[in-house]
Formats: sequence, C-alpha cells, structure tokens
Amino acid sequence: GDVKKVADGFGRNYLLPQRLAVLATPGALKQADYIRKTAATQRDRLNQELSEVAGQLEGLKLVFPAKAGETGKLYGSITTAMIAEAIEKASGAKVDRREMHSQPVKTLGVHTARVRLTVDLLPEITLLVHREGESPDSAYTVAVEAEAQKAGEFVELEAELQAEEAEDEAES
Repeated sequence: GDVKKVADGFGRNYLLPQRLAVLATPGALKQADYIRKTAATQRDRLNQELSEVAGQLEGLKLVFPAKAGETGKLYGSITTAMIAEAIEKASGAKVDRREMHSQPVKTLGVHTARVRLTVDLLPEITLLVHREGESPDSAYTVAVEAEAQKAGEFVELEAELQAEEAEDEAES
C-alpha cells in the first residue's frame, strides 16, 4: 500500500514482472487507500478479540524443572514448543510455537518470553527454570547471584577504564 519512487529499470525489470508493484495510477492509489483502511479496522477488531487472551498471558509465570550442570547450564534447553505447551496447560490459551519471541533457554534462572498475538499485543511471560530435585526458589537465588556478579564485573571494568584514563592523562 505504500507509494515509492524507484529507479526506472528496477521497476520495469523486476518489480512489475514479479507483480510486487503496480504503477501509481489514480485507481491504484484509491485501491491502496481502501486496502489500508480495511486492514486497520481488521487489526482493531482482532486486537479487541485477543485483548482478553493477552490479559490472561501477561505476567504468567511458568516453572520448568530441568537437568543442569554445576555451572547452571542446562543439559538440553527449554524450547519455544515446550513454552507454548506449558502456556496451554496453565491458561488454556492455544499458542503456536512460532508466535513465541524467545530463544531457547539454556541456563537456570528467571527468563522472559513474549508471545506475539498481534502486531500490537505482545504479552510478556516469566519463565522460572530450576534444577530438577530442587525447589523453584533456588532459581531465583541463581538469578540474583548472576545479576550481582554481572554488576560486580561492570564495576570492575569501569574502575579499570578510569585507571587507564588517569594513566593516559598522567603521561600527557
């Protein structure tokens, strides 16, 4: 539905033969405007229908027990298909694995995933991955320790950079 100015050769040799574009005639412009308006009304209707589902999914917490090594790395991973299945069991909402905006989870701790219901509706889900045989609370402690370690590394790097800058100024 967009009107673009393109090079003559690109339009003539590629866009028009592939039917990816049409010439911007008054009729074509009117048709594109009509298509844009109907798409907007359909999107609004779909957003209203799925807003209830988004409300159910927003803030949903899913718990996954998994086998993991000493460093907190999983043997395997928590895939989007597993997440979609857990969402269906927890809330009753059927979600396709391809609608998940998440990489496979490969470490213990607390992770987030988004579900793409529509372009505008992206509810966020919390994933709690803990070691099999341990309580789910252990994953929270792992996540807190990891954040503290990252923050400590950041402070160390910042101190090193400041020391290097001070040395550079002293040499000048």
